[in-house]
Amino acid sequence: MTTTERTELPTADDLRVQVRQAFESVGATVTLGPPGAHPAGVPASTPITGDVLFTIAEDSPEQVDTAIAEATQAFSIWRTTPAPVRGALVARLGELLVEHKAALAALVTIEAGKIVSEALGEVQEMIDICQFAVGLSRQLYGRTIASERPGHRLMETWHPLGVVGVITAFNFPVAVWAWNTAVALVCGDTVVWKPSELTPLTAIACQALIERAASDVGAPASVSRLVLGGRELGERLVDDPRVALLSATGSVRMGREVGPRVAARFGKVLLELGGNNAAVVTPSADLDLAVRAIVFSAAGTAGQRCTTLRRLIAHSSVADELVSRIVAAYRSLPIGVPGADGTLVGPLIHARAYRDMVGALDQARADGGEVFGGERNDMGDEAAYYVAPAVVRMPAQTAVVHNETFAPILYVLTYDSLDEAIALNNEVPQGLSSAIFTTDVREAERFLGADGSDCGIANVNIGTSGAEIGGAFGGEKQTGGGRESGSDAWKAYMRRATNTVNYSSELPLAQGVHFG
Repeated sequence: MTTTERTELPTADDLRVQVRQAFESVGATVTLGPPGAHPAGVPASTPITGDVLFTIAEDSPEQVDTAIAEATQAFSIWRTTPAPVRGALVARLGELLVEHKAALAALVTIEAGKIVSEALGEVQEMIDICQFAVGLSRQLYGRTIASERPGHRLMETWHPLGVVGVITAFNFPVAVWAWNTAVALVCGDTVVWKPSELTPLTAIACQALIERAASDVGAPASVSRLVLGGRELGERLVDDPRVALLSATGSVRMGREVGPRVAARFGKVLLELGGNNAAVVTPSADLDLAVRAIVFSAAGTAGQRCTTLRRLIAHSSVADELVSRIVAAYRSLPIGVPGADGTLVGPLIHARAYRDMVGALDQARADGGEVFGGERNDMGDEAAYYVAPAVVRMPAQTAVVHNETFAPILYVLTYDSLDEAIALNNEVPQGLSSAIFTTDVREAERFLGADGSDCGIANVNIGTSGAEIGGAFGGEKQTGGGRESGSDAWKAYMRRATNTVNYSSELPLAQGVHFG
């Protein structure tokens, strides 16, 4: 497969200048040391060239404990602050994000390798969730429940939960933090954030903006804290009983470790784990629409979204034409420097991601798959990994298809009946996002029904990625069961209390019990 290439890579020095300009814009004051300045520090790398741009001092375990202690102290004030006043902090954060959207998006492109449009879209997602959360700050509704006892009022109220620990992944280095933080703050919680060690620069910029927002509205300085470092720092959030809720985004392997450890101390956990998402294309589908949606869902962000389309389940009557059109579309995709005009596919995050992709394609071939694309593009820098998206026609849904590979690989399977298609969709252990392309309302409703897709997200005539913040985001099975962002996902960040008020002079007992 031949794809359009953009071969002029910026130099590491060019990217360093862009980072410093972005930091100056947002007011970040963290010292950016040269590569190797902190031997045990956090390397700030870029997948664009594969270079380490800076080294940042890593937080010590003691500093993590201090951050949690400060957030705990801030919670004692923040929880009794009226919710609409808490909303003012998030409103100010949203204003700052609008003001510094371009600077923050530039950091997302440099650190995560996202094309400009997607990087700007990620920051817009932060702005959107701030707007949602500000409205939510006046809608943290309880309910009144009919009591069986005269002169009694039965009701349900919601209260702040405590410190929320947030662990995020590289592929959405700022949006997922905003999902959690904006909602947690209006709910009266405080936040301690441990970002991916692959994206410290974007985290530092976000911390600068939330600190400025807190100062501007007079909120406690420690309502949101940042800790930088590796896995061991995240483990301190996982195990600390002062962290009431641990929200973690990452691999299924990570979730298997995090979930039981938080449960062992009876903390609450919100997990967003693997995807392995599928789209069903029926005989009645609008193929023009389907191809556009499939190409973005499968190749966007170089296949490094948790909602990336990884499995295409096509009816046998349309599979050949569909594959031919997707392969042709892939050939026209401009692959290269994500900051360049017109680029649609940027780099993989690092060498391990490339090795995983190569290994998966080798296994698919061994399983009888026919591979189109997947070649590495020579960009003139051996430390950067630009690849052509791959389409793989598979004879069956083998183990390699069940295993989510975080790279632009689209496995194509065929089906003859809708029951068979739904079974293929549901057969994998993950359950995040899914889609069906059809103009038959019966097929659409079946896919969305109780015996249809078993995923947390099920779409009709749109792809598996690109969720809006108004709906709750999350999935089932090995995806972890967590829900973030919109709808009533806010309830995960609060504790529920059932209250009974007796305003009579009698003391009737429930269920007609008599005592004495």
